[in-house]
Amino acid sequence: MEPAPNSLLIRSMLNNSSRGGSGALAGIVILASGLAISAQEPAKPPDATKSAEPAKPAEPAKPADYVGSDTCKVCHEEIYNNFQKTPHFAVETGARKGWEQKSCESCHGPGSKHAESVSADDIRNPAKLPAGQVDRTCLGCHLNQRTSGGRIATGHAKDQVACTTCHFVHGAGGAKLVEHKKSEINAKCASCHVSQWAAFNRPYKHRLPEGAMSCVDCHNPHATFRADSMKASFGNEPGCLQCHSDKRGPFVFEHPPMRLEGCGACHEPHGSANPRMLVRHQVRDVCLECHANLPIPVSTKFGTGKAVIGGVPPALHDLRTARFQNCTICHMKVHGSYVDRTFFR
Repeated sequence: MEPAPNSLLIRSMLNNSSRGGSGALAGIVILASGLAISAQEPAKPPDATKSAEPAKPAEPAKPADYVGSDTCKVCHEEIYNNFQKTPHFAVETGARKGWEQKSCESCHGPGSKHAESVSADDIRNPAKLPAGQVDRTCLGCHLNQRTSGGRIATGHAKDQVACTTCHFVHGAGGAKLVEHKKSEINAKCASCHVSQWAAFNRPYKHRLPEGAMSCVDCHNPHATFRADSMKASFGNEPGCLQCHSDKRGPFVFEHPPMRLEGCGACHEPHGSANPRMLVRHQVRDVCLECHANLPIPVSTKFGTGKAVIGGVPPALHDLRTARFQNCTICHMKVHGSYVDRTFFR
């Protein structure tokens, strides 16, 4: 094994130092210390950035393409056959909306990835989406139509009730997209609004169980900003006046609750155990909810600081007498009058 070049150099300098004196010996000490320091320094690794090749950018994922309803029919034949019997099949055969031969993908999105992987994760399923996304899917075609479904602005939207809760798009099991018979509409609403439907079993009610009316005669399930999704009649008036137009007015002498609170101030609209669907069993009890025979302090008027019996109605209405126990015997025009401010006629 051959000696290292550094050891040979030191050996030769030692030989010379024996002949050359102390100067050569100092040079040997400096050289040896420099070699020791250089031996302790770790070797620097090679620069990896210079040798590595530049990374290639990742290719963007290819978006899904439309494959047409015939491709969907291969696996979903039963659904497709039921869909042919629904009004939505017009999307498949017509070019007006731009989804001709692609009606499935108009709601479910492009299906090329789903057709290749057969995975439910590669297709949009409105039945598993939040209600807001389902509504936006439907409004892609139905937005601002001249129908009650052109916008969603009711309690149904606030309560996260999606379009597909009431409308069955595929028509599975013979289910209809839109109910038209009054009895079918009522059954659909009653499946959620149980307490309201129970009210129609009371003695005095609107005739919904008999099929003479439906819930949508009074309520708009899609678009209204009125309380309880009530419809309007004659432009901007309560929907009750659509049938009860004799109570509409305008009257010279109005009964304030008609203008401020509406029919629900005195009547229960779905059904009541009281005649005329009143909120109380006796007429006088309904009137006394506002016209209470309470003592009124008169200090502001007479300066006495005492209270007198009477008020509205005045003390001449002795409610212990039968003649005063039915207010409408005298005040017949309680909804409003053209000639009498006391609603006598």
